Amino acid sequence: MHPLLGKALYGGLFVLVLPLALVLWAAASAPNVRLPSIQSIPLGVCAVGLGAMLAIAGMVSLRVYGGGLPMNPFPPPRYVARGAYRFVGDPIYLGFGVLCVGCAVTVGSSSGLWLVSPVVILATVALVLGYERIDLRQRFGTDLPQPLLRLPPDEGGRPTAADRISVYALVLLPWALLYEWLAALGVPPDAASALLPFERDWPVLAWTESLYASTYAWVALAPLVAGSRRDLREFALRGTLATLLMPILFVTLPLVSPPRPFSGGGALGDLLRLERALDTPANSFPSYHVVWMVLATAVYVRRMPRARAAWWLLAVAVSASAVTTGMHGIVDVVAGWAFAGVLMRHRAIWEALRRLTERVANSWREWRWGPVRVINHGIYAAIGAGLGALVAGSLAGPHHLGSVLLVAVSALVVSALWAQIVEGSPSLLRPYGFYGGLLGGILGTLLAGLLLGTDPWLLLAAFSVAAPWTQAFGRIRCLVQGCCHGREAPPAIGIAYRHPRSRVCRLSRFEGVPVHPTPLYSILWNAVTAAMIARLWVVGAPLSVVAGAYFILSGLGRFVEEAYRGEPQTRAVAGLRLYQWLALASVLGGAAMTCARSAPAPEGVYLDGALALASLGFGAVTWFALGVDFPDSNRRFARLV
Repeated sequence: MHPLLGKALYGGLFVLVLPLALVLWAAASAPNVRLPSIQSIPLGVCAVGLGAMLAIAGMVSLRVYGGGLPMNPFPPPRYVARGAYRFVGDPIYLGFGVLCVGCAVTVGSSSGLWLVSPVVILATVALVLGYERIDLRQRFGTDLPQPLLRLPPDEGGRPTAADRISVYALVLLPWALLYEWLAALGVPPDAASALLPFERDWPVLAWTESLYASTYAWVALAPLVAGSRRDLREFALRGTLATLLMPILFVTLPLVSPPRPFSGGGALGDLLRLERALDTPANSFPSYHVVWMVLATAVYVRRMPRARAAWWLLAVAVSASAVTTGMHGIVDVVAGWAFAGVLMRHRAIWEALRRLTERVANSWREWRWGPVRVINHGIYAAIGAGLGALVAGSLAGPHHLGSVLLVAVSALVVSALWAQIVEGSPSLLRPYGFYGGLLGGILGTLLAGLLLGTDPWLLLAAFSVAAPWTQAFGRIRCLVQGCCHGREAPPAIGIAYRHPRSRVCRLSRFEGVPVHPTPLYSILWNAVTAAMIARLWVVGAPLSVVAGAYFILSGLGRFVEEAYRGEPQTRAVAGLRLYQWLALASVLGGAAMTCARSAPAPEGVYLDGALALASLGFGAVTWFALGVDFPDSNRRFARLV
């Protein structure tokens, strides 16, 4: 293809086709998104204008300073750190995300606000992490100029003005915006009160609003108080983790704290009423006030260690005011301290996970009985498969056991056939492929509909709830076997495979070399996906939305994960690894699913002895398929190793 034609087609795709597709997606999925809409023409138009200016400024900067256009297949020949890129690292994607939200708010589109815009934002993040950042480092090196707005460096000097402004712009502002965005969801219909019975009638002490409201000042001043760039960076990292993780808790755990009534209170009482009017009983577990106060207190303690006791006493007093003002319950406050403690130990927690992952990766055990070999990693696949069948069957309900087993067996068989076609070789006589299992599951749901009369959407959605659990246990097997392994990584991040049976040691150059723990990345993302998909089922979302959301989230996670994998047998096509293309197809397919009309997810969970035995049996079949082989044979499907 001629370069000019390629650029024209690529430009048309992202300038014309993509915006039109997003508008059509929002319109087609609107009946399936039953969430409150927000319509404000002034606010929406301002967001659209700001987003457009950011995106256009980024494009102009690439053209003027980079000598090219914003096109990944035809990247600018020079690295750009001027113009819009002097201030932010990805102005085009940031602007496009703001523009999408602005359009949704302008027209009052619920689907645009809660489905299309979040997916667009996540997709741009996935593209940056899974392709662009890696490509830039490969073409221009790792020591690249940083924009003014970035996390402070990990060094001991005093923070610069740009460092402090960056924390406000990249941490505190996104937290405030995301909090208000989620607050617009209101109280979920199945919300449960987090208030303990004995505290529901406690009086409100309006005068303690002075402590409660002071949280905003303490947190806002923390970036100015930080005495070193390292301390400021740590505050920023903890705050970023809070911003990323706490919304997941808000959405998936419908615990609310209804404010306790009060009267009077003078000026502080009026301030408390105003705060309640601007807040929501949702977004309360864990308490954001407590989490941020604890994170800010750690900054003050580092700067003024002699007053350590006084600062922590203040943090306790502010936390208590969350209860005395009637804004939170004891459970919210305790959870806030616990969550903040996790954030403050994030490095130690990661190191513990990394070490555990490395131990599992080198835990291969096998037993021989004549021509038969049993490998220990098969038990992980068995647990995942059995649990998946159990979850899917319990959600699908009675009279669908045969259909559930048909889908499960189809996924197992096609995953083996897929891997033979894509990866099969004398060294890999019996591999299994995730996307083969996904395709097999889809075929199984269609067969169940044709042969047994079961609604394919019901089966697809039920298995979408189960799939993250199955894949997470399957990734533990991957660790032991050495498949799905990462490429070289820094020692603080990577794990080293040393067992001679591991595929890493037999088929790659990474024996004993720290590599990205990509199976762990997958497990962590599947945990997030599992929580989100289960929540959609619980609230009775349309079955097509449940299934579509899984395909979208799974595809986005796999796109990033695949960029850090180092398996030599995986082909690259047009600059992306094969499975990245399949991940993109998964996202597009999931988006199409969310537009389909289907019944809502049924209530209740079905479980009986027949389902339990069938799940146990399928787990045993999976154990044999993925954990038992015949090592002396060279026949196809005979050997796992």
